[in-house]
Amino acid sequence: MTKPSLPDLLHAAVTAVGGVERPGQVTMAEAVAQAIDDGSHLLVQAGTGTGKSLGYLVPALAHGDRVVVATATLALQRQLVERDLPRTVEALHPQLRRRPEFAMLKGRSNYLCLHRLHEGVPQDDEDGLFDAFEAAAPTSKLGKDLLRLRDWSDETETGDRDDLTPGVSDRAWAQVSVSSRECLGASKCAYGAECFAEAARERAKLAEVVVTNHALLAIDAIEGAPVLPQHEVLIVDEAHELVSRVTGVATGELTPGQVNRAVRRAVKLVDEKVADQLQTAAEGFERLMELALPGRLEEIPEDLAYALMALRDAARAVISALGSTRDRSVQDEDAVRKQALASVETIHDVAERITNGSEYDVVWYERHDRFGASLRVAPLSVSGLLREKLFSDRSVVLTSATLKLGGDFNGVGASLGLAPEGTEGEDVPVWKGIDVGSPFDYPKQGILYVARHLATPGREGSRTDMMDELAELVEAAGGRTLGLFSSMRAAQAAAEELRGRLDKPILLQGEDTLGELIKTFAGDPETCLFGTLSLWQGVDVPGPNCQLVVMDRIPFPRPDDPLMSARQKAVEEAGGNGFMAVAATHAALLMAQGAGRLVRASGDRGVVAVLDPRLATARYGSYLRASLPDFWYTTDRNQVRRSLAAIDAAAKAKADGA
Repeated sequence: MTKPSLPDLLHAAVTAVGGVERPGQVTMAEAVAQAIDDGSHLLVQAGTGTGKSLGYLVPALAHGDRVVVATATLALQRQLVERDLPRTVEALHPQLRRRPEFAMLKGRSNYLCLHRLHEGVPQDDEDGLFDAFEAAAPTSKLGKDLLRLRDWSDETETGDRDDLTPGVSDRAWAQVSVSSRECLGASKCAYGAECFAEAARERAKLAEVVVTNHALLAIDAIEGAPVLPQHEVLIVDEAHELVSRVTGVATGELTPGQVNRAVRRAVKLVDEKVADQLQTAAEGFERLMELALPGRLEEIPEDLAYALMALRDAARAVISALGSTRDRSVQDEDAVRKQALASVETIHDVAERITNGSEYDVVWYERHDRFGASLRVAPLSVSGLLREKLFSDRSVVLTSATLKLGGDFNGVGASLGLAPEGTEGEDVPVWKGIDVGSPFDYPKQGILYVARHLATPGREGSRTDMMDELAELVEAAGGRTLGLFSSMRAAQAAAEELRGRLDKPILLQGEDTLGELIKTFAGDPETCLFGTLSLWQGVDVPGPNCQLVVMDRIPFPRPDDPLMSARQKAVEEAGGNGFMAVAATHAALLMAQGAGRLVRASGDRGVVAVLDPRLATARYGSYLRASLPDFWYTTDRNQVRRSLAAIDAAAKAKADGA
């Protein structure tokens, strides 16, 4: 029997999902198939509208090896599992003569825990959650959420939080879920046979394609205990997010509240002497944290070192005692013990990591207005970890609309632990990068406008000239504006200013859920939406209601960001250009994502306006511009106002004609 050709399979899949074949999608599918055959690694930049999910699913399904697909966002996971995979599998079945199984797998805390649901939360005095279902009045928001969860538990097949619509608060979900450390284990749990998380793992073991998230992929790589099934092919979609997600998983934190919670959980399970030791250590740590000033700790101060050693040693004593004592007077003792153990182990591990010290870790204090001070530790770089854990024993394909920064893949490659493309040597992963382009005609569909005449933005303070420019651009566009700001304070200031100046609805991130804000923005052409980081990457509004995307300034990391500044310094000490390798790469990635909000369909027209003259005047400006879509470029403010007015008039005429 002849093997079906890749073009035929791709054509069948594209037809099944109601799509249109794109040259870039065909190029991508062929490159993915080649990488899987060779066992090599591939970075693919595929612009919006390429149809990249089919560009990797079809060759992966055709090959027949076990595949893990890791994505950053819930939206893409749902699209893959609910739309792309079912239709693609059915479309390919006649030619492949098999129907590959697929499954979704997430971290344990994403699934409803039946033990928690039926037995209640182990008692925690501070939260007062003796039995949340009895303690929470059915008329309160928490009480109503918990009753809904109890009803939902009888009808859900997955127990997956994301399948619950509408959702519930984080506080309510915390009552019915456990972390992997708190889990009793299927063999010890009375509900192990019905466990939703275990069922998801079993489905994943049997599936040919497992869809998961970057965080679980990171846990699988970092913690050594495999949570993903053995696989021959790894596909990382939204790969521009991977380094920050892995860094997040590898970051440890200690707060006084967290330490005190561990004390309360442990105190009723161990003898008085051991409990007092932990209590004393917790009090010493809390006193120090009251005086903590934000910033990096290049060396651990002596008083903090003593406090951390005391915490570490006391936590170790509690862990040892928890393993040897049993108190049958404590109701549901195993669950209480497991929760206490999880809390104390976390304290021990983070305290020991900081105490031991490592040239590869960065330690810093953070202070939050609401939550107080925290002590954090994160890896200086995750590139070595990724090189060792990700790129051995399997073929890896990484894809995104933004992987090529400044004209090549080497910047993103370096952050992933890959040597410059073409480098040869022992233990050097072989990879190549390809840009399959975009179906959009960027020079004809969009303008990149840099407001060169504005003053260079300072660190703080109002920017009157920028506000004037922003108001004039929004007025010319007739609304239709997505405002992307480098800080929440800047977004709030701009929203307040423009609400006073313009007769246009200005929506502000934080004033409603992100989903509701985007829905309102997409539904009304006069509306503007202003916000910060999640809007730079999370907005998909094709059509005439988003025709102006404004960036208030180049989004360099804050100069006082401890992790970014430490990374920059490390590059400089190794003889590299720290600013370009860290700060400029960070900004380029965000700007590429932000600019990508403008053109989402072949009929879209509009302007990306950057209100920071450095994009036109600074030496690094050309690097940042080369990272953006190939829009028509101008610094002529009058030309841009005329273009926006014409685009607005055309959109209104089209709407009136409809």
